[in-house]
Amino acid sequence: MKQSFYIAIVFFALSVISCKENKEDNGRLKVVTTTSMITDLVKNIGGEHINLQGLMGAGVDPHLYKASAGDVTKLSRADVIFYNGLHLEGKLVEVFEKMNATQVTQVALGEALDKSTLIGSDYFASNYDPHVWFNISYFKQFVAEVTSTLSRKDPQNAQHYQTNAKSYLAKLETLEAEIKAKVATLAPEKRILVTAHDAFNYFGKSYGFEVVGLQGLSTATEAGVQDVQRLSKFIIENKVKAIFVESSVPRRTIEALQAAVQSKGNEVTIGGSLYSDALGNAGTEEGTYIGMFTYNVTTIVEALK
Repeated sequence: MKQSFYIAIVFFALSVISCKENKEDNGRLKVVTTTSMITDLVKNIGGEHINLQGLMGAGVDPHLYKASAGDVTKLSRADVIFYNGLHLEGKLVEVFEKMNATQVTQVALGEALDKSTLIGSDYFASNYDPHVWFNISYFKQFVAEVTSTLSRKDPQNAQHYQTNAKSYLAKLETLEAEIKAKVATLAPEKRILVTAHDAFNYFGKSYGFEVVGLQGLSTATEAGVQDVQRLSKFIIENKVKAIFVESSVPRRTIEALQAAVQSKGNEVTIGGSLYSDALGNAGTEEGTYIGMFTYNVTTIVEALK
């Protein structure tokens, strides 16, 4: 009943707003993004030539995020919407579907990736792990898709978008080289990453980490006592030195895991807080994709050494 009422509100908002202009008075393309990773990417490509609004800020969990009335207004007035897709923004899917009848261009960046290369799951609705931004090569494909879309929608500024994309891709190349060098300082047998939920599988696949999450791919599922006991046994058997909390997931799940390990006469430290489904605060290094990735890798490597 609540869900039906929510969709009814969305319908009403769309019907009221649909007749309004899509552009601001300054004529710039109006772009709305969902996750903070995508917002940062689009900001780097669009720069001053677009009016950009991101729905999700620091610490926001996209798995659980619901659109407010204000979000519906932003989405309805946009020229372009960029979102991750692959069911990451699970509670926004119906909103996007209802907007298919409008003139707004919607781009699900993750859906454009080669599905045969993605990590599958028997337990997630989309059958694919949606945390694809932790594979930098996928993020580069996001850059290409965003650049192509902005250039098509706003051909007058296409050259600016393409120049910005070239510059940003060079920065991503540098980031990738720095990450590989940092990870190389950690012995392969120590590359076991235990986190609150399964957000780092693409990272693990790229850099040789065994990744184990207390929760599944979506934070909508909760870890139970058996999950905690199973993982505590794994930590003890593999002599894992540190486990990690996530900025967008409550600390209590990992603290419960630490307590379970300690109850068996063993020790494991909390190695720090990682950014998984959201960037850090705006205006900080961790508030950018590149800064977030650098921070995460440094935190992981230093804690596991």
